[in-house]
Amino acid sequence: MKTKKSIPQVIWAYIKGNPIVVMMVLLSLIVGCTIPNFFSLTNLNVLLGNTTIRFLIALGVSGCLITKGTDLSAGRQAALAATLTGVLVQRADYVGRLFSWTPEMNMWVVLLIVLAVGTIIGLVTGVIISYLNVPPFIATLGIQTIVYGINLIYTNAQPIGGFSQSFKDFFNWKFLSIGKFAGFSGYILFALFFGVLFWFLYNKTVHGKYMYAIGGNENAAEVSGVNVRVKKTTIYMIAGFMYAFAGFLMTGKSGGASASMGVSYELEAIAGCTIGGVSTTGGIGTVGGILVGVLVFELLKIILQFVGADPNFNYIVQGLVVITAVAMDIRKYVAKK
Repeated sequence: MKTKKSIPQVIWAYIKGNPIVVMMVLLSLIVGCTIPNFFSLTNLNVLLGNTTIRFLIALGVSGCLITKGTDLSAGRQAALAATLTGVLVQRADYVGRLFSWTPEMNMWVVLLIVLAVGTIIGLVTGVIISYLNVPPFIATLGIQTIVYGINLIYTNAQPIGGFSQSFKDFFNWKFLSIGKFAGFSGYILFALFFGVLFWFLYNKTVHGKYMYAIGGNENAAEVSGVNVRVKKTTIYMIAGFMYAFAGFLMTGKSGGASASMGVSYELEAIAGCTIGGVSTTGGIGTVGGILVGVLVFELLKIILQFVGADPNFNYIVQGLVVITAVAMDIRKYVAKK
């Protein structure tokens, strides 16, 4: 019979199991107490805005990781969705239209088209992994290269702008304005919506139950009657859907689009998942943990900006955090064995 842990024991267990999260919180307190405007609503809005995009991508990647896979094409898929969105919402009278024959389309119709394209790419990826038995690392690396090539060819590697007013107005919408603070960006609410949706999907549905079963022991799951191939394909389709939605938001958030967007976003998503407790050994991960992991990773970037660190130094720090998070995850797995 398990003994109920006291609150101090729970807190200590969390600190021991999540030292990177605790370190970031302490570092934030130090920076916030020494540098003006760190603790401000404007900075919080920037943090939440950046987190929203990465969180949606991380949710897509999480299913792949939980089933002992990965997806290195996430960033390039998001970039393809971003440029496709940009092309389709360009104003009809914009002189720099990429394709003069394309009509100016309603942004919600554009979203449906972009989501369909992302889901199809996910389907192709899932089939390659599940039915052709290509390792996820190789399969998604190949998809990453193909998608990037397609993006470069059809955009001619040119930036895309001149969006319709309705599209810009939607992404300029704010809520909870306080005094001089204009308010939080409206698209942040999508993070809340998908966070709740994925929590339900992972914890209250057969899909989630089978997903964790595959990650825990794929052979045992198959013997138990789980159609592993179909389920893994579905997981990559959901991932493609999420990358596409993130790409749609990227275009609106940045006010432009290009094939170079989304570089290394998949690595940041994987890092956020790992920091948040999604095990690289499969079968473990929560939506709440993923959100915390992504927040911590984005907070690290902002801290480095406020302390005046060389932007190129960011990559070194982020890489060290990724290695540390994965190393700790492996140690937990070995200790359990």
